[in-house]
Amino acid sequence: MILRAVTLLCLFAGAAQAQMTTAEAARDAVRMLEESAQALSEARGGRERVKALTEIVKGYETGLAALRDGMRAASLKEAQLTEDLQARDKEISRLLGVLQSISRAPAPVTLLHPSGPTGTARAGMLLSDVTPGLKARADALRADLEEVQALRLLQAQSAAKLQEGLEGAQEARTALSKAVADRTDLPRRFVENPVQTAVLIAATETLEGFASGLSTIAEDEAPGSLPDISHRKGKLALPVQGQLLRRAGEADAAGVRRPGLLIATGPQAVVTTPTAATIRYAGPLLNYGLVAILEPQADTLFIFAGLEAVFGQTGQVLPAGDPLGLMGGELRTDVSLSGDGAGNARPETLYIEVRELNQPVDPQDWFRTTDKG
Repeated sequence: MILRAVTLLCLFAGAAQAQMTTAEAARDAVRMLEESAQALSEARGGRERVKALTEIVKGYETGLAALRDGMRAASLKEAQLTEDLQARDKEISRLLGVLQSISRAPAPVTLLHPSGPTGTARAGMLLSDVTPGLKARADALRADLEEVQALRLLQAQSAAKLQEGLEGAQEARTALSKAVADRTDLPRRFVENPVQTAVLIAATETLEGFASGLSTIAEDEAPGSLPDISHRKGKLALPVQGQLLRRAGEADAAGVRRPGLLIATGPQAVVTTPTAATIRYAGPLLNYGLVAILEPQADTLFIFAGLEAVFGQTGQVLPAGDPLGLMGGELRTDVSLSGDGAGNARPETLYIEVRELNQPVDPQDWFRTTDKG
């Protein structure tokens, strides 16, 4: 699986040559896969294997996104050239007619003029001036037609590679899920009381209310907390690859405003821990779907909502970069031509909320983000 992944992603740069940033992303994915494959071959414990597989899944996500961008660029360019050629249909027909008539006429007849040698000389001069221009236009037309054919071939080849990449990504996710389930080397700060958890969920009407009662579900909790990470504010990477859709406090289509970020992700994208943290809760909650609540330091909570699957158990301590879960959605081979890379490419959304002393704060105070679009 690893060798095939490296070979596959080496082709992404070729499929994405229309955009240098896309090719660079593909090369980054190849490097990430090579490093991960080496780490996987050297991994002995469950934690090392989980880390290596996590990087492999991320590498697939980066490479597949690069391939999709390349296919989108090729499709748009092919459509643009085809439309341009169709708009110039009459001009092209006249050009081809002139070229054909010149090629069919014998050279002496072409150069002969009724007015005699002077007219013939003038006609020859005009023809010598016109012919390079006709040839240049014919060469440009030939180049455009060849480019359309090449782009169509590239799209057909890329579609096959995309399908192969999706299958490899699914294999990597399956292996990751199994490795997470098999590991037994994670430290645990407390044991969850399932009865208290059920009571808290039943009595909860808001995310704030649930967060305020999290201490009641912990039993035999070890004293102290993880080291303070306040110095890393604004430097943490987002837990998932995606695009920022809404900032804290921005209204959605229904006019609802939430204190967290909304990130658009690809289907089945892996969500990782931005820093070492204790799992305070993992499971369904209200209308948020599956929710994972992490405590990176005392009195601070990172809340991730909208996952399809959650890894780990309440009370465990996860290291930085560990897989926390997977987004939902269906892996598809079709490519959106919206141009912004969103749309079908990123149909899932992850909600991120940060609370300090159980008060919401702007997640962008903690996480590095980019503007939408």
